[in-house]
Amino acid sequence: MLITTKDLESKLDQPKLLVIDTRSFKEYSEGHIPGAVNLDLFAFHWIDTTKQGIQNFNHQTEMIFSFVGVNSEKKVVFYDNASGMLAARGVWMLEYYSHPDASLLDGGITKWKGENRPIEIKSNHFQPSKFSGKINPRIISSYEFILNNNKNLTIIDARSEEEYNGKIVRAAQTGHIPKSINIDWNLNLKEDGTFKSDDELSKLYKMPKDSPIVTYCQGAYRAANTFLALKKLGFNNVRVYLGSWGEWGNKLELPVEK
Repeated sequence: MLITTKDLESKLDQPKLLVIDTRSFKEYSEGHIPGAVNLDLFAFHWIDTTKQGIQNFNHQTEMIFSFVGVNSEKKVVFYDNASGMLAARGVWMLEYYSHPDASLLDGGITKWKGENRPIEIKSNHFQPSKFSGKINPRIISSYEFILNNNKNLTIIDARSEEEYNGKIVRAAQTGHIPKSINIDWNLNLKEDGTFKSDDELSKLYKMPKDSPIVTYCQGAYRAANTFLALKKLGFNNVRVYLGSWGEWGNKLELPVEK
């Protein structure tokens, strides 16, 4: 689910390539990869994982990707400033829809510019499509799934230590989901913004490869980055808790630890 800057540049003239810049429009307008369209994924928080809430999320996702022009024949590459959480969220969303070819640009636009690869300023228009796909329920978690399976799950909190221990308040409740372990998503990346090697990541994630894992953060962006890190290592039973702390921490009836 990763593509190098060299490989992406070699594919820029392919008609079935769709490059999506997930940063803000301001950042996009100041320079982007040639042919890329802009979709600020940070605008699409989702904190309702009831059955109806997930159905609504599915509907919104289909509308967004149809508008952008994703279809099953497109090779879709997401990028942001580094191997970051916005691009990771895009890859996870397409994985959720069983898209056959979605990847993240390793190192993002920072690495791309640092290697003096081509940049353009003009905006590129969307070419809308009819997006659809087969939903993979095995890589998404609701709050109810965590409640019902907590004893068997490894829960990874991808937030900062200060959010995890309640010093930073971003919801009605502070702290973390019971039994969760804190592995800050920033630890997934090298100083240059690319993903760490498998050997380095393995020192962070020492659980068995078949462990049932749920990742979460505040809004399922950093959690998506950790999802990709775990998949890179070969973990085969990983879910992202879509609502994350934005949902859990604001449901006063749910248990928390500090």
